[in-house]
Amino acid sequence: MRFDLVLCDVDGCLCPEHPGPLDVGALATVAAHNRAARERRDRPRVVLCTGRPQPYGELLCRLIEDFDGPAICENGVWLYHPANNRYELDPTITPAQIAAVQELVGWMRDRYGAHGAQIQPGKDASASLYHGDHDWLVGVRAEVAAEVARRGLPIRVSMSWFYVNCDLAHISKASGIRRLFVSTGIGRERSAGIGDTLGDLAIADSVAWFACPANADPKLKERAQYVSPLAEAAGVVDILEQIGRLTY
Repeated sequence: MRFDLVLCDVDGCLCPEHPGPLDVGALATVAAHNRAARERRDRPRVVLCTGRPQPYGELLCRLIEDFDGPAICENGVWLYHPANNRYELDPTITPAQIAAVQELVGWMRDRYGAHGAQIQPGKDASASLYHGDHDWLVGVRAEVAAEVARRGLPIRVSMSWFYVNCDLAHISKASGIRRLFVSTGIGRERSAGIGDTLGDLAIADSVAWFACPANADPKLKERAQYVSPLAEAAGVVDILEQIGRLTY
């Protein structure tokens, strides 16, 4: 094998960004890939690298038959180890930093609740403001960032299609990947990655080979060695097939 791991984003890759059904056929194919990786050791395992909360990541681990992990959840806050059901909070996160996140959550609820915005449940040391109107969120992002700066909170504000994401400044997918490499003993040269938004630049920067599904941000596609003609989970399956054809 050229690679031991494929670090894969969830929203926009394994699952659609928008509310809707999962591509269960494609996920079953990814599960079969992981089953073969476990039994035959002839291909890299697919592991999660997601901003989604840990419980969502745990479910996806079961769906794609990643029983070893670790899965990177909540943009690096958690490493989840399916093999022994172990949850590792990044050890650099302090109680004061968690309190800073909750301070911002309270402000966003008060400020945007009447506009139909919601805080995504299940996160412990980050926060995601959800709204179904992408254009509305674009207008709100700058205000959230300004409030973070005014309060002097140690928080980074970014955006995906339906969320304004507020993460501790020193925690990211990149920090989660570094912890994963230490945990597994697998490094950059033995890792590939899949992503679809600019938040996945952290994956692209951390692996030896990177690919995108067709629905990816055009700026991220510029960083990819391969862009699938297929979108979302079908694109992930196509990318795994391309990885299987790679040689040293």
